[in-house]
Parts: sequence; structure tokens; C-alpha cells
Amino acid sequence: MPRQSKPLTALEVKRLTHPGFHAVGEVPGLHLQVTKTGARSWVLRYATGETRLARSGKPYKVRRDMGLGSYPGVSLAQARDKARLVHEKLDAGIDPITERKAADQSRRAAELARMTFADAAAEVVKIKQAEARNVKHGKQWAATLETYAYPKLGEMAVSDIEMVHVKQALEPIWQTKTETATRVRQRIEAVLNWATVHGHRQGDNPARWKGNLDTVLPAPSKVAKVEHHRAMPIDAMPSFWQALEKRTGDAAKCLAFTILTGCRSGESRGATWAEIDLDNAIWIIPAERMKAGKEHRVPLSAPALTLLKAQPQDRERVFQSPQGKALSDAAMTALLRRMGEDHRATVHGFRSTFRDWMAERTGTPHEVAEAALAHTIKSSTEAAYRRGDLYAKRARVMDQWAAFITTPAPAGASNVAPIRGEVASDG
Repeated sequence: MPRQSKPLTALEVKRLTHPGFHAVGEVPGLHLQVTKTGARSWVLRYATGETRLARSGKPYKVRRDMGLGSYPGVSLAQARDKARLVHEKLDAGIDPITERKAADQSRRAAELARMTFADAAAEVVKIKQAEARNVKHGKQWAATLETYAYPKLGEMAVSDIEMVHVKQALEPIWQTKTETATRVRQRIEAVLNWATVHGHRQGDNPARWKGNLDTVLPAPSKVAKVEHHRAMPIDAMPSFWQALEKRTGDAAKCLAFTILTGCRSGESRGATWAEIDLDNAIWIIPAERMKAGKEHRVPLSAPALTLLKAQPQDRERVFQSPQGKALSDAAMTALLRRMGEDHRATVHGFRSTFRDWMAERTGTPHEVAEAALAHTIKSSTEAAYRRGDLYAKRARVMDQWAAFITTPAPAGASNVAPIRGEVASDG
């Protein structure tokens, strides 16, 4: 136990200004610390009861300094009262500094555990937006959670979420919006995985499918209704094209370009002049704008080149709204509505028409047709051996497609291309 020092009065303590530790007496180990800057605070020095060995091999008792507050905010009398309470804990075998650290850790653990699902989701959304190939995908990630997960899980602490809560969030849409519900489940699982890794929850993920939710919800494949995009009938394409050519404005031109190239509408709407080489009749879409994340070279047929050359080239985008902004997908959908064709075709549906035409009216090999649509090769073995992008073959397919849709069909004819034409024969 520290030796007893002469008890100092409040006035004597007030006069202590020399830098160092000054014992104030009455309670063992209580000191007033004065720094070189003149700041003063209370420190209690005590032995923990733990013994360690010095480098010399001699044992020594571990001592600790515990802060009791600044002076004069904490008076001499108050400091002595605090020091006595510490000694009471030491007599009971409790190290107050260790106790304080444990309390801080418990408080931090409680704060971590209280993180809500919405807060955790916001952090994950930031990561997903950074990873996303486009802003739209990042926004969709957040929107699905806000719409379908937040009403049930948003204000819940991630540490409290169990399978029953996830099930309650998914059940209302599981059989009516199965594809959406599947994505929502995957995103809830991702949020809870993040929460576990960052110490906000423990245990298994209640949004996991296999061996978990699959025991209480029907398999998506059993309830999902495949909703195909409405696609223009193949034989209706030439007459539709004639009607489309009469339309003016960038929405009509972009739709025509989308049809001629077989690309997704987002790829066409985002086309820039920097991506297009008119001299070599090629459009190179960078990887970051492609769904598969891989650069795609698109052969441009004569009608596609004619369309492009008629577009203003003194701007960044090939197609834009009347206000000079990026063209929206809704603009082309509205065009179909004005043409009275929205009942039998969607913008994306023209890709289906293109695919059906290749399969039914030409001898286009499967791999060429899939490459023309920029579809990912699902077979890992095939992908390993595929080195090129079948550009020459795709160029002939695009020429045939353009010729088919831009040539009015004679009465009673069906514009059928040879089943085994040069597309199939050229290597």
C-alpha cells in the first residue's frame, strides 16, 4: 500500500503549480498531476495485485494510474471520495480500470448490435453502387430493399432479425412477384452477411435459402411465371419498319438503330460518337456499358450507317431528348404506344424477334446467334475454347437482318431467307 502523505488542504492544493505528481494525502495513492502547460488533474496510483518479472529477473508489482477528473472541475473533497470508492473495489478484488474497459466494450457491443437493418443496408448499397456497371443498377438495389424489405425489417436491429421476420417480408410477393422476391431475398442475405462480418450480429444468416428458407417457402421455379417480352411477329417486321421510317425524332431513330443492331435499348440510348467508327462500319461498346461486362463489337449494316450519318455529329451522344439530355427508355415505349403497336411489341421484344428470325428463317448457327445478341456463354468449356467474337459471321447476319426488315414483302410472301446461306458456310 502506498505510504501515507500529509493531508493537504484545499488552499494548499490550489497553490500546487509545479509540474509533476503531488500526493495530497488522506487517501493512499491520490495525486494531483500538473503538466508543463499548467493543466491539472487527479490521478490515483494503485497496485493491482499482479506481479511480473523485470528484465533483471526481480519481481515487481504492477501499478496503474487511474484518472479521476480534471482540477478544479473535480474538487479535492470529490477526488478523495472517488479514490475511496476505488479502494473499496480493490479490497473486493475488482480492478476498476479493467472494469471500466469491460463496460466500454459492452457499451460498444450494444451500439453495434443496435444497428438497424436500414442502416446496414445503406452501407451495403454504397458498396454495390461502387461495384455496379451503371447507376441504374445501384439504384435498383436500394429501391427493392426500400419497397419490400424496409416495411418489415427496416427499423429492426440486425441482431434481432430471425428467419420468421425474413419470411414475413418475402411472403406477400413470393408467389405474385417471384423473380423480384428472389432478388430481395438475395439482397437481404447480403446485408445480413455484411452485418455479421462487421460485428453487428452473430449466428447463421436467416435469409439463407438452402437448408433454411427452402423449408418454409416454395421453390421459385415451382411458382415463377415466365413473363416474356411482347415481340413483334417476324412477318410483321417489314411493314412495321415502313411505318417507323416515317417517324421523325431521336426516339424513332434510336428504336430503328436498336432493331438494326439487335442491341439492348440501354446500349443504344447510351451510344456516343466516340464509340462509332463510320469508316469501318463498326460500333464498339465499352465493357462498362455491357450487361456481361465485356467489350462488344457491333457490325453496322448499310441501313444502320445511313441512319447514323443522318444524325447530328456535333454532340457527344448519338441520340438524345429534345432537351439535350440522355434519351429515356420510356421515350421509345411511348413511341410504340403512339404507333398503336404497344399491344404486340416492347422495345426489348425486338431482340426476341431478331433471335426468332435467325432461328426460323436463316441457317445461323447457335453460337453466332448468341454472339449477335451479346449473350454470355453459359458453358465454361465452350467459353474456354472461344477466342474470337465471330465478327465476320455476325456482320453477314446483320446485313441479312437489315435486308429482311427494310425490304417490303411481296403480297403473300414471307421474306424467308435460305436455311443454309453463306452465314453458315463461312468460317
